[in-house]
Amino acid sequence: MEKRTLLAIVLSILVLVMFSYLTPRKPVQKQVAPRQEAQQVPAKEPKLPVREDIPMPVVSPQIPSEEKEITVENDLYYAVFTTKGGTIKKWEIKEYSQDEEPVGLVSPEAAMPPLSIIPEGYPEDFPQKINYSVSPARDSIVLDRSTKQDTLSFFYTEPSGLFIKKTFTFYKDRYKVDLITEVHGVQSYYVVLGSEFGIYDKKGAWVHIGPVLLKDNDKIDIKPDNIEGINFFRKITGTKSKDEVIHQGNIRWIAQEDKYFTAALASTDTVNDVRIWKWANGRDKKEHNVEIAYRVMGQRGNFVLYAGPKKYEILKDLGVGLEHIIDFGMFSIISRPLFWLLKYFYKITGNYGWSIVLLTILVRIPFIPLLNKSQKSMKKLQEIQPHMAAVKEKYKKEPQKAQKEMMQLYKKHKVNPMGGCLPMLIQLPVFLALYKILLIAIELKGAPFILWITDLSVKDPYYIFPVTMGITMLIQQKMTPSSMDPKQAKMMMLMPIVFTFMFLSFPAGLVLYWLVNNTLGIIQQFYTNKKSKKSA
Repeated sequence: MEKRTLLAIVLSILVLVMFSYLTPRKPVQKQVAPRQEAQQVPAKEPKLPVREDIPMPVVSPQIPSEEKEITVENDLYYAVFTTKGGTIKKWEIKEYSQDEEPVGLVSPEAAMPPLSIIPEGYPEDFPQKINYSVSPARDSIVLDRSTKQDTLSFFYTEPSGLFIKKTFTFYKDRYKVDLITEVHGVQSYYVVLGSEFGIYDKKGAWVHIGPVLLKDNDKIDIKPDNIEGINFFRKITGTKSKDEVIHQGNIRWIAQEDKYFTAALASTDTVNDVRIWKWANGRDKKEHNVEIAYRVMGQRGNFVLYAGPKKYEILKDLGVGLEHIIDFGMFSIISRPLFWLLKYFYKITGNYGWSIVLLTILVRIPFIPLLNKSQKSMKKLQEIQPHMAAVKEKYKKEPQKAQKEMMQLYKKHKVNPMGGCLPMLIQLPVFLALYKILLIAIELKGAPFILWITDLSVKDPYYIFPVTMGITMLIQQKMTPSSMDPKQAKMMMLMPIVFTFMFLSFPAGLVLYWLVNNTLGIIQQFYTNKKSKKSA
């Protein structure tokens, strides 16, 4: 029975931990539909109906032949826009850096630049073949005390009647950018967020990386591996396009995300659908090179663009539901108040390392009575171990009889065989909630603790915390009463070694939590053992 109980506990912990990170919170409800064959619109084709509330521009400006770059800078980011496609070429976050280089959210290897517009019926590479005019004509926009808000417009025309205009509005102290799109000459068009726009770390572990969207209040993660590639050269080869994923309904925003950063496009209008596909031609066979785009029916679209850190307060202040992109895990009802407490302690200490220590102590206090009961129960089990061994030996050929006698033994000595396991299982949701917070909180990025720990969001460079954590696990295991036979005890001695190797690559903040929790457990076990000796 002890073997089964031990196995059940270990498997329960492993299943819950793995389930929290390997299983998406919401299943991807996808409809598969064939992507419309991309064809160039003939010049003599009659114009499609145009809404009367948005008049067709009368003057067709002259389109420049050379690419021009316009820089946009405020207190938070530095961006470079280009007239080629009217898109974003660079977007660097000033507050965060890696190896003394600013965090860049635009990949130079992306198949499609951010915020490209593809009119219905035009080929996917259309945005990269055209050059926009820009208004007002200037080389840079700097938002400071004297200029708290400014606007930049790109526009493009064709003799066939196609007219495209993008208007960006920037703000001095916000990551937010307002975007208005106008397209005449077609019935609908796509506003493409851009492959890898918003993704800085493509190798983050235990977190979702890639496209994500919010349908009503449900966050849907899109796994890039589940998206079929589209044959970019199908126009030449004559082959049909492969499938794409379509989501319909109230799509509040679309985004690309990694562990700490995101680029998101929220629609303030009613949008019919969102389409997702992956580039699969030659050099663009990349794991995260997946497109996500709004399809706008009509001629005008109103959007809010955000490209920056996944900070809850900033995202909530946008008022478009983008705070839902922060995934607090399956125990979010516990994670959110703990996250608030972590930040509250930071206001007091000014150090996230000490805030984690205080939070760990606070979280452990309510469980002290339960842990005391658990330790007493395990102590009693240890005391009746000789009787249990005798019963097993006496009825080794009669398992059912042995089980019945064992239950009588528990009843006689008033021992609950599950008394040592229940407090562990009750603590598990709190542990997983804290685990998730310390894994994804961007507040820990670049946050120092003491001496060699200069960033709580990355692993300990000298592995001092993980090794010390393993030692505390070993000490705690030695101090804890056990009713297991010697062979099982030896197997359990491997657990600290396994956990030490697991935690070598974990963020230092997460290892710090486990280390402090183990240390508190050792102190409590010491006093419990001392009290038990006096009682004996």
